[in-house]
Amino acid sequence: MKAYKTLLVFFLILFSFSCSSDLDFDQANDIELRPVVIGNLASFDLVANQFVNNGLEQTVSIDTPELGVFDDTFFKKNLIQTDLFFEVDNTINRNFELQLFFLDNANAPVSSIRMDIPAYAGTSNVTKRTVVYQGANLDLLKQSKKIAFVITLLPGPPLSATSVGNLKLRSSITAYFDIK
Repeated sequence: MKAYKTLLVFFLILFSFSCSSDLDFDQANDIELRPVVIGNLASFDLVANQFVNNGLEQTVSIDTPELGVFDDTFFKKNLIQTDLFFEVDNTINRNFELQLFFLDNANAPVSSIRMDIPAYAGTSNVTKRTVVYQGANLDLLKQSKKIAFVITLLPGPPLSATSVGNLKLRSSITAYFDIK
């Protein structure tokens, strides 16, 4: 117990003679953070026979999910760049055209991306594309409320209810922020 009291007195004396400099708490106002966030954007896996309805080919397929990420004021204010990455794997013996339309409140396109997807010919058939948005293009993208995926089946060998293969999309977003 005596050693404990002696040690306590020693540390109290040591701390009473320690020095400290003036702290500048205003430095917190100068902090600038630049985080990078990577997330999934969209994906689908369409089977070849989904392009056939009652024996007839459906040449266009459309899906329009909501894109609520740009509704957030923090996101709009601090986002300085986005990289959109798309990867399409086609194992269907047909060419496709994939168009993505970023739509505003009035469903008017503010930006679009087009990809030509070649037909499957027995070997790996992956089409990749990265689109970078910054400056004025990013400002347009921030107006987006929905994203429309328009898949157009181009002319080629007919598809039927027994056709095989898939059209797979994987996409991601890399968002760069500047937080002051």
